Order: sequence, then structure tokens, then C-alpha cells
Amino acid sequence: MTETLDLAPLEARAPRRSRARSALVLVVIIAAILALLSQGLLHSLNYFETVDQALASRASLGTREIRLEGVVGNPVVETARGADFVLSGSRGSIAVSEVGSPPQLFQVNIPVVVVGHFDSARASVFHATQIMVKHSATYIAQHPNRVRARNGSVR
Repeated sequence: MTETLDLAPLEARAPRRSRARSALVLVVIIAAILALLSQGLLHSLNYFETVDQALASRASLGTREIRLEGVVGNPVVETARGADFVLSGSRGSIAVSEVGSPPQLFQVNIPVVVVGHFDSARASVFHATQIMVKHSATYIAQHPNRVRARNGSVR
């Protein structure tokens, strides 16, 4: 009797463990990419705290740097190192001591955002290193007296 050999190629089957590992690795990689993207997006957003929010959560803010938004109160006292003023919210106010040069359009009764920190959770003065005044052509047209620079010019 003559035996014939079957020389047809066999189908290679991947073991089940190999497929499960590949799926698990893929899931872990996708989760890591999503985590990195979400953290990057969250840290790139630049929010600010209102005066009222800062007053309500001063203990949790601690001494970390934040952006604080409010309306400049009267008076603004120019100092050798910058300016001292009060930022008002709807329910309270915070004293601000700014180091640097205030923008030209900085004055009483305009909304601003200041960048800085409290010295402690119980500090009554916010130490600012930057003042940002936002305005647009529409705002200038609607409020011509509010956007006069200290030198009297209108922007």
C-alpha cells in the first residue's frame, strides 16, 4: 500500500490568549491616549475666578496662582511698584496690590482680570503681577467715557 502525503498548507490559527492580549494592549493604549488628551485640554483652558467665587473658596485656593475677575473700585492708588485698588464682585470685594505697570486703559469702574495669588488662605490682599483689560470696538462705541486712558486719549 502506498500512502499519499497531504502537502496542502494548514491554516494557522492564532491562539486565543494572543488575541486577548492584543485586545487588552489596544484598550490600554487607547485609554492612555484619551487620558493624555483630556489632561492636556483641561490644563490648556485658562479660566478665572470671580471675586465672589474667590471669597467663597479662599481656603481651597491657598497660595496658588489664579486669575481673578472683578470691577475696579475707587480709588486706584498708583505706587512706586504698581497700583493698589479694590476689585468688586456682586457680593464682596478684594484688595489688590499689583506689581508692574498697569495697562493704559486701566481705570475705575471697568472689568479686569488680574493674575496673582493670596499670601495665605486667610490673607486679605491679593498680590497681582498682571492686569488684563478687555475691550472691543463695540464696547468703545457704547462706553466712550469708560475707555479713556489716563493720559486722556481714547482707544
